[in-house]
Amino acid sequence: MSTMQQANRLKQAFMTKKPAFGLWQMLPGSNISRALARTPGIDWVMVDCEHGNIDDAAMHEAVPAIAAVGVSPIVRIPDFQPWMVKRALDTGAHGILVPLIRTVQEVKTLVSACKFPPEGTRGFGSPFAMHTFSPTPSMTTYLQSANSSLLTMVQIETREALERVAEIAPLVDVVLVGPFDLGNNIGQPILDGVMSQELKDAVESVRVAAERAGVVSGIFCTGPEMAKSCADAGWGMISVATDLTALMGTMEERVAVARGEGKLGAKGGY
Repeated sequence: MSTMQQANRLKQAFMTKKPAFGLWQMLPGSNISRALARTPGIDWVMVDCEHGNIDDAAMHEAVPAIAAVGVSPIVRIPDFQPWMVKRALDTGAHGILVPLIRTVQEVKTLVSACKFPPEGTRGFGSPFAMHTFSPTPSMTTYLQSANSSLLTMVQIETREALERVAEIAPLVDVVLVGPFDLGNNIGQPILDGVMSQELKDAVESVRVAAERAGVVSGIFCTGPEMAKSCADAGWGMISVATDLTALMGTMEERVAVARGEGKLGAKGGY
């Protein structure tokens, strides 16, 4: 095992076969990145450049801030575009997550974009990428080790991807369910936090496909109770909370207590 593989905390967590818990960053700022990464018990932070308020510059700040705490920075890119893959990996991200995948060919193109030649088509030249690993590899070592050290993840959240998940799963390291978009795309939207049985079955089929392919199943959870349930069910990569939602929930809760209108307690939700 290479030193870079050992320095990828999430990759190491997957090898234990235990759930790898993480947090979702949607607000920009390296202080937020560090605060999330310092949370005890997590292995990764998702830097959300799809729905989060995180642009290219903020992504470049978030990734090293997370890595400096010893947690794996993962970047969700806005769309499946090879140049976005390159930008994310060039920050030093330990892996990328690609939303709204539909076809097997898209996944093959994605994997190629993530790998240096001869395995893929990724361009080489970032002066930043190696500095999120400890000990810091040379550029030559990064070039030689990145293909086997970085994680490629796709979201199963379209009908097309769901129908092809058995073919998609063996091509990547993680298949992660986006329950909200998946529900919308199969005509079973999550309304008032309630999932239909058809959507629950679809979500479970992704976990089973990942297990059969020998890769990791991941899921976006709306709170700690759902995260615990998914851990018990055998999911391997589990989000626990989102920064903005947690901030809003905590402030609302504390103001309610101050006004004599509520009490402190765990609160989650998307």
